[in-house]
Amino acid sequence: MANDTARIDKWLWAARIFKTRSIAATACKNGRVTINGVNVKPSHVIKAGETVNVKKPPITFSFKVLQCIEQRVGAKLLPQVYENVTDAKQYEILEMSRISGFVDRARGTGRPTKKDRRSLEAFIEPAMFGFYEDIDDEFDDEQ
Repeated sequence: MANDTARIDKWLWAARIFKTRSIAATACKNGRVTINGVNVKPSHVIKAGETVNVKKPPITFSFKVLQCIEQRVGAKLLPQVYENVTDAKQYEILEMSRISGFVDRARGTGRPTKKDRRSLEAFIEPAMFGFYEDIDDEFDDEQ
């Protein structure tokens, strides 16, 4: 089942980090997969003990390779394949982007729906910071 080495694109697919091997290979070609800070090609051979960084915007995941596999395994066996060593700050960034997911919309998603607009306005509403109240007081003083 496990070898001493494996191709990075096959490992990323087998470890269920990417849905298909072609998506994993494309991520490697586009510089989204690094090992020790160096971009790798899809044919790069990895060994157990290496740390693989995968950029999936808005965060970068880090995985420590425990087993080199090239065949997809069940989800229950994944803790034997890799250890997730992603920094906690990355998950905070992910949570913040989920909360304010309307500010940086993905290209091609179209216009925001009415529900999206209302949620965005509720999120950015200046009145919740007391902004309008201060301005009204200033105008009342002038008159």
